[in-house]
Amino acid sequence: MARLFKKSGRKPGQAPGSIIHIGEINNVSKIQVINFDKEDLSENEIKKVEECFPFFEKSNVSWIDIVGLHQIDVIEKIGKQLKIHPLVLEDIANTYQHPKVEDYENYFFIVMKMFRFNQIERELKTEHISVLCGSNFVISFFDKESDVFEPIRIRIREGRKTLRESNSDYLMYTLLDAVVDNYFMVLENIGENIEHLEKNILQNPKSSNLTSLHKLQDDILIIQKSILPLRRLIPTIEHSTSSLISKTTRIYLKDVNDHLTQIGDTIDATNIKLSAMNNLYLSVLGQKTNQAMKILSLIATIFIPMTFLAGVYGMNFQFMPELSSPIAYPIVLASMTGIGLSMIAYFKKKKLW
Repeated sequence: MARLFKKSGRKPGQAPGSIIHIGEINNVSKIQVINFDKEDLSENEIKKVEECFPFFEKSNVSWIDIVGLHQIDVIEKIGKQLKIHPLVLEDIANTYQHPKVEDYENYFFIVMKMFRFNQIERELKTEHISVLCGSNFVISFFDKESDVFEPIRIRIREGRKTLRESNSDYLMYTLLDAVVDNYFMVLENIGENIEHLEKNILQNPKSSNLTSLHKLQDDILIIQKSILPLRRLIPTIEHSTSSLISKTTRIYLKDVNDHLTQIGDTIDATNIKLSAMNNLYLSVLGQKTNQAMKILSLIATIFIPMTFLAGVYGMNFQFMPELSSPIAYPIVLASMTGIGLSMIAYFKKKKLW
């Protein structure tokens, strides 16, 4: 479950670069290596992280996908082998780390959040992704197993020309693009949920609708919190002077930034929509309350003259000649009924009933 406010997990005075897993413990651990170039492809699932080290020495591109950030020793060994900065290793193990992009000359480090919206439970779930991109390798770190990058694996297996002939920077772009495309899907699912909720509010507003509305607002804020840093920081890669990023990849990164801008605009529009729905809920609820009060007022108005007649003839005065008449009671009842019916007819004519 996604949370807007999370504990940092760090202890005061803790040494910078301390690799401590922060987040939910996931018992699944998996390391998959895909090594490819224009003509050759190898795909292996390895048991020990040391088995992937020889791939770093090859000239072709290696994509190492690691699932299970609770394996601190795996992160430490990769950091030592590739001389990764300790602060980067610390951020990889921290699933609460804010999204960011950092240029370390020899490699790029990217932290992203991926979301899934469960339509059945109507709940937003967050996944933490870190990516290291070097001259001939890309390492992706997941806190839990995910299929978001499966289409990219399929493209590599099918021998797609652009991907198989490009360097690691293009592979890094495809991973970024896959996560950004996922944002569109999540927002689409949330949009469907908003439409369903709006229909319920218009038909029959309930207190549970207001709870669902506030939850959706929190979900959108969580997504916005993850999108804004990327909108600011993707240009860091695009305009970097690093030789790791080719001219062609910079153009593709510009397209990713355009998509993020579009997503940001969609989030802004969704926030406005949710605020309007909050007012709609209060308006519809007030309208229904006013309608109920109106009906009660009309009923009370109809019964006022009847109550008056009943009060008059309910008084115990001795000299009321009409009380002795045998037809007095039917006349009074008929009068009360006639008054009531005539008032109902008047209200309907004025379209008040």
